[in-house]
Amino acid sequence: MTGAQRRTPRGGLGRAAAGAARGIARSFAEERNLRIQVAVAVAALALSLWLGTGTAIVALCCALVIGSELLNTALERLADALHPDSNALVGAAKDAAAGAVLVCAVTAVLVGLLSMGPALLDRLRGWLA
Repeated sequence: MTGAQRRTPRGGLGRAAAGAARGIARSFAEERNLRIQVAVAVAALALSLWLGTGTAIVALCCALVIGSELLNTALERLADALHPDSNALVGAAKDAAAGAVLVCAVTAVLVGLLSMGPALLDRLRGWLA
């Protein structure tokens, strides 16, 4: 790319943040899985606050899952725009991106169980005793 072809930022940080917010809002409106992941993230964060344990790591895992879903959505939209017809390589790329989201989600569940599980069991034992 030559200097004249490079894209230069116009409007600075505010405009970039507005574009990011539009992308998140549109993805939230159009992607069922993202809405589910946000709901689970809110529940997990509320649970970690209630238990008083693991909140920072739970927040980090939630951001990882939601961020990976946004990247997956971006890849799928770009792939569909560039190659609307069925294509094995495009399909493989979409599957790999979905797999990345799955790895992040499973890891987040495991981290949540490890960080909040003992405190949750203590609370449940207290209620049942």
